[in-house]
Amino acid sequence: MNTKTRFRTLDLTLAGMFAALMAIGANITSWAPFLQVGGVPLSMQPFFAILAGVLLGSRLGSISMVVYLLVGIAGAPVFAQFKSGLGIIFGSTGGFLLSYIVVAYVAGKIIELSRNPKFLSFLTASFVGIILIYVIGTTYMYMAVNYWLDAPSMDYATAWKIMLWFAVKDIAFTIFGAILAPRIYQALTSSPYFSQTRSNKAV
Repeated sequence: MNTKTRFRTLDLTLAGMFAALMAIGANITSWAPFLQVGGVPLSMQPFFAILAGVLLGSRLGSISMVVYLLVGIAGAPVFAQFKSGLGIIFGSTGGFLLSYIVVAYVAGKIIELSRNPKFLSFLTASFVGIILIYVIGTTYMYMAVNYWLDAPSMDYATAWKIMLWFAVKDIAFTIFGAILAPRIYQALTSSPYFSQTRSNKAV
């Protein structure tokens, strides 16, 4: 009984921690204004979303992303430029926010399917994650602009050209995350509580 309660507390703590990191990553330019491209703030959210998946696993990683979205939808200013509310989900960047749930799950599942995950596993999971973020987010942006937002229409190629401005940054952070993640993963899995939690969820 006490052990299970302890595991649930750990889950909530880890999910809350990554939800907080997502909020920080969304507004990093508030503390570092130079991290902008054409006046558009860069975001570290893809980095933290992928990291949540590979470190916490598919289930807990995706739950942490759901928590982040729900907190923002409920009114807390945790989205980019300290925005909040359900309307952000239906905006041009809403697809990226939704993609983080999928990405955390998929990246986590890749690591879970690796018997003894090494750098290559983390690199694969990270690049699959960043590709999914761009595909889902860019496609959603194209659809939002053309079908339900009061904005000038754009073709699909133009949507991708816009996102290429951010690709270099995200690829660099993806590689950095793949290098950093194995060390953090080993430290986490060496904890008896975290190891037991993963074992219980895998059953």
